[in-house]
Amino acid sequence: MKFTDLVRISVKAGRGGNGALSFRREKFIPKGGPDGGDGGKGGDVILKAVGGIVTLADFEYNKRFQAGHAGHGSGAMRYGAKGEDLVIEVPCGTLIKDENSGKILADLVEPGQEFIAAHGGRGGRGNSHFASSTRRAPRFAEKGDAGEERNLILELKLIADIGLVGFPNAGKSSILAAISGAKPKIAGYPFTTLSPNLGVLAVDDEQIVIADVPGLIEGAHEDKGLGLQFLRHIERTRALLHVIDLSEPDALNNLEVIKAEFRAYGADLDARPYIIVGNKIDLANACDNAELLKAEAARLNTECFIVSALTGEGINDLIKAIVKLVRSAPRPAGVTSLEDNSGIIELEAKDNRNKRRFKPVNIAKLYDGSFKVEHEELEKAVMRINFDHDDALMRFARLLKRFNVEEALEAAGAREGDLILIGEEEFEFEPDRVSAES
Repeated sequence: MKFTDLVRISVKAGRGGNGALSFRREKFIPKGGPDGGDGGKGGDVILKAVGGIVTLADFEYNKRFQAGHAGHGSGAMRYGAKGEDLVIEVPCGTLIKDENSGKILADLVEPGQEFIAAHGGRGGRGNSHFASSTRRAPRFAEKGDAGEERNLILELKLIADIGLVGFPNAGKSSILAAISGAKPKIAGYPFTTLSPNLGVLAVDDEQIVIADVPGLIEGAHEDKGLGLQFLRHIERTRALLHVIDLSEPDALNNLEVIKAEFRAYGADLDARPYIIVGNKIDLANACDNAELLKAEAARLNTECFIVSALTGEGINDLIKAIVKLVRSAPRPAGVTSLEDNSGIIELEAKDNRNKRRFKPVNIAKLYDGSFKVEHEELEKAVMRINFDHDDALMRFARLLKRFNVEEALEAAGAREGDLILIGEEEFEFEPDRVSAES
């Protein structure tokens, strides 16, 4: 399976159902009053972390996701059915970002964690909601809201206890095979590991997950070579194993280059607990570098193990050190904002509206001479008005009066007959032609 750790997708929640315009009509009850039910809520798009998935490859060919639309309300106070939620399974360790703002929305680390990526539209209210002592037969109902729509970036950061880091061809894959049950593809040329390999070290009742990630080169923090594709996969590890090829002439310098890249990248990588592993002691000219590496480890006050993944020399001692290191190192905390973006503004609340203040509307004059009324709450309210209903125009007029829209338009230079846009609705400006009485 292809390993993919960064994808872009679009999600759209379901539309809310329309409220019903209906009146109770039964034998001997000719004027039973309004009984239109509400529309259902649109389905949500939910991202859920599950175990057993290790790549985002499935999203390379399926990038658009749509939840179910809700049912409309009907007479006899019957509510519309809720739209079906769409649950999208992602690997544990998936970071979710808003593509437009770059904001981190959620970080799904543990199996079962969920994030509502797009909320379903609110169902429109039936005419029974608008009955009052002064308005006994309302002849209008609301349309349902459109579902939320978002463009997302999914970024996978592997969840492992130990990260094997080192230059290409340092022997990380061979060490992973020697200390765990993994069987990675191993070859004798640089960049043999182009995607992460995971191994499991079973000790007593404990399982330690070890990640061998793509080889590092100088300038990786600037996305050179495999760059950020490499570095993101060690952000969540408890500890690191710096694997150094002892047969290289500049083996000691390679260690310093790796540490410098960590400092430049950030994410607290340079402060992560680590062990130095000198590999390929079985090769000629490796002994001198082994002594130099031990001296450098002593200076850095960290452990150093000299091993040969090929012959197994030193591997048992390394395994014991890994177990000890993992048990003493907590996992770094992930970002878990799980933002709440479900707020719905209720413009028809039956409390004392005179005490409620709204932000003033903004009027923009367009190049063609028309005027655009910009106000988030007003635009949402206008979208809910069903202009096919008899009393919709009266309700629209009351809404304009509440937000002082006519005054704002006149102040901006609008004149009778000018084209006015509010959200997706267009109308001619006719001030004071329609009564705005409650």
